[in-house]
Amino acid sequence: MSFSCDNNKRVNVNVSSYNEQLSTTFNILHIFNLSLSLERVPLLWKTSCVVPVPKTAHAREPKHFRPVALTSHLMKTMERIVLTHLRQLVDSKMDPLQFAYRPGIGVDDAIIYLLHRSLSHLESTGSTVRAMFFDFSSAFNTIQPSLLRGKMEGVDCHLAAWTTDYLTNRLQYVRLRDCESDVVVCSTGAPQGTVLSPFLFTLYTSDFSHNSDSCHLQKFSDDTAIVGRVSEGDELEYREVITNFVAWCGLNHLRSKTKEVVIDFSRKASHIAPVNIQGLDIEIVEEYKYLGVHLNNKLDWTHNTDALYKKGQSRLHLLRRLRSFGVCRTLLRTFYDSVVASVIFYAVVCWSCGSSERDRKRLNKLVRRAGSVLDCSLDSIEEVGERRMLAKLTSIMNTPSHPLHETVGALSSSFSSRLLHPRCKRERYRRSFIPTAVRLFNMHNT
Repeated sequence: MSFSCDNNKRVNVNVSSYNEQLSTTFNILHIFNLSLSLERVPLLWKTSCVVPVPKTAHAREPKHFRPVALTSHLMKTMERIVLTHLRQLVDSKMDPLQFAYRPGIGVDDAIIYLLHRSLSHLESTGSTVRAMFFDFSSAFNTIQPSLLRGKMEGVDCHLAAWTTDYLTNRLQYVRLRDCESDVVVCSTGAPQGTVLSPFLFTLYTSDFSHNSDSCHLQKFSDDTAIVGRVSEGDELEYREVITNFVAWCGLNHLRSKTKEVVIDFSRKASHIAPVNIQGLDIEIVEEYKYLGVHLNNKLDWTHNTDALYKKGQSRLHLLRRLRSFGVCRTLLRTFYDSVVASVIFYAVVCWSCGSSERDRKRLNKLVRRAGSVLDCSLDSIEEVGERRMLAKLTSIMNTPSHPLHETVGALSSSFSSRLLHPRCKRERYRRSFIPTAVRLFNMHNT
């Protein structure tokens, strides 16, 4: 499309190039419709170049790399169209405790839900929480197209057939620097790094769910946690859910690395019998890194603060180096927000209210140092935490599908716009997300 202006300042539009663009767009849409109607994906579209991306700073072994598949732009465009349609069809069938790939719900919500269920239960005398964490190995590579198609038959048979063709007879090769491997044909798993694969995995695992008052299973993509709220030593349901889940994993060709954290605040902790899976006792650990957050058996935040402080220091060093190179203040602030603050304030809604004053002071020291580099005042841990907690509480109240929506809704007052404060016996629960967010909400609605 081109524009010109005559002496009377009227704009003339040359639509010839615009018509060419429209024609190209209609041709692409025609190909998309043909692909869906024929239930076939062009071979070139699903051919992928797999690039090993390091997971760690010093990657030396194949397990230290993440195989990211690069596909054509046309394939990605069509995947987005299919994903939009597929999400609408299966939304009611998805696991309500799957926190990944859902609008308005994410990592913070998964951690908040686990902590709320745990801390509210530990209010009772003689209560214990056992949390089993499953970390699946190469989860996307374990998807069996035939099993996935069976789970999609009740949704749309044509879309199920198209998805099966998308996952089978895929050509892929590995590129490492200037070297390329031979091309192989793959009919198992889903290519990691594509638009559709993450949602297909959540759909693949959606048929196993459990949520009762004494035990629940929650997921974030391939990270799964089974949380048992044990009272008076009764672990029957918790162990039964684990047994059923392990059997289901075997049927779906999933393998995992499993750890357990036991939380017991009683003065005389009782003997904990380990859970046995396929003849092996699962290791009980004092701390586990769940979705990037360090959770320990005391549910304090010292270890998590140590990790954030160490990572924040290294990012702050980069900020100082940029300033020494004469980078302008605007770019420095952008770097701080995207690289430094994203580390320091990671999952801040989960831990800012429950962390100790000493831990908050350590992180605030990093914030002040960053402020001196930027020559401006930056929001503290407390300020950012309170602001994000209010935003998260509002989001929960406005999202009916959120797992905590009914919990917060039950706190609504029939006499005012304020929320009723949950009954808290212990300070640890009082300083958790929901009680703290309710107090903040009421302060802003007086």
